[in-house]
Amino acid sequence: MDKKTTDEKVPRIRKSSLKVKENEKNVKPNRENKTRERIAKEKKDAKKTEEKRNTEEKEKGKISKAVRGTNLKITPNNQKKSTSSILPKKMSNLGWVNRSCVNDQAVKNRVQDLLSSRLIHADQQVEWLARSIQCIDLTTLAGDDCPSNVARLCSKAAHPLSDDLTNALQIKHGLLTTGAVCVYPARVADACLGLERLRANIPVASVATGFPTGQTSLKIRLEEIEFAVANGAKEIDIVINRELALSQNWGELYNELVEMRKACGESHMKSILAVGELCNLTNIYKASLVAMMAGSDFIKTSTGKETVNATLPIGLVMCRAIRAYNRKTGFKVGFKPAGGIRTSKDVLQWMTLMKEELGDDYLTPDLFRIGASALLNDIERNLGNHATGGYLMAEEMPMA
Repeated sequence: MDKKTTDEKVPRIRKSSLKVKENEKNVKPNRENKTRERIAKEKKDAKKTEEKRNTEEKEKGKISKAVRGTNLKITPNNQKKSTSSILPKKMSNLGWVNRSCVNDQAVKNRVQDLLSSRLIHADQQVEWLARSIQCIDLTTLAGDDCPSNVARLCSKAAHPLSDDLTNALQIKHGLLTTGAVCVYPARVADACLGLERLRANIPVASVATGFPTGQTSLKIRLEEIEFAVANGAKEIDIVINRELALSQNWGELYNELVEMRKACGESHMKSILAVGELCNLTNIYKASLVAMMAGSDFIKTSTGKETVNATLPIGLVMCRAIRAYNRKTGFKVGFKPAGGIRTSKDVLQWMTLMKEELGDDYLTPDLFRIGASALLNDIERNLGNHATGGYLMAEEMPMA
């Protein structure tokens, strides 16, 4: 290659390099413009996000301020006010319900452990049995119920022990009563009148919603609740729709229970799960959660009319549901076993379960009730044996 050829190529190279530099100058402003636009867009999006967050925080602040202002204690009397007022229109925790599963063998092992290692000493059983009387919902749900039967039931609820036995146990007269009197809606007015005559401050509970099957339309079930409340019932024992539970239609079951909660108004709502018809422990656990989410003040095992009623494994599962719900929401929901609890031994086992799983608060009538009719007579016979050294005969005890 000669010198002339080399000299000719040099300026060409320089010209091309100049073109590249010129192109770079043109591209650079375009890139800067795009960068500015992107930054401006990001700032705009960030501003919108911040405004949305501030709005949400303000709303949360209003709600928390309102809740703080109420200063409610967690007791069944005000749970209905706090839970029913914040119930969502749609069930939001359906995922929690669907994910729930119960280990049947673990439940069985836990119950066996409680029965074998948690015993109440004989010298303490009198106090435990006397306390259990305060937790009994003394019940009559017979086809031949009439005003005289209900009046006699009210008298037994106000004076569950004979005067001689009360004096022997050194219990102040009139201090010991049952937790409630439970009747059909048609007998609520009779029960209120009977307790008023006795000047006994005992709430009247009423079954409702097509008890025990619940096989009526929702409209009729709601009207029955309203009828019982209008006649003076302070506690309503409703039955859930078992078809919805068995078909896993938890959302619809929740909606029905919310309507029932509204119909109860200021009265407590106890949701009867009819556990003997729910097939397995997992369904019982899920139904317990749904009932509590819908605003129930108590969850109850059964109507007493099923072939399987209150058993300790079922009670354990429901207690665990109550404990889980309390940890998640802060609300304490009461528990009521019913059906098949007939002896003093039975009631002591249930009270042991309450103390071990839920604590001492669940040994009071505010959070623990027992649905029974014949149980009180057996408790009275055992207390009489402690006081006198012999069992009382049936005719020696006040009639129920």
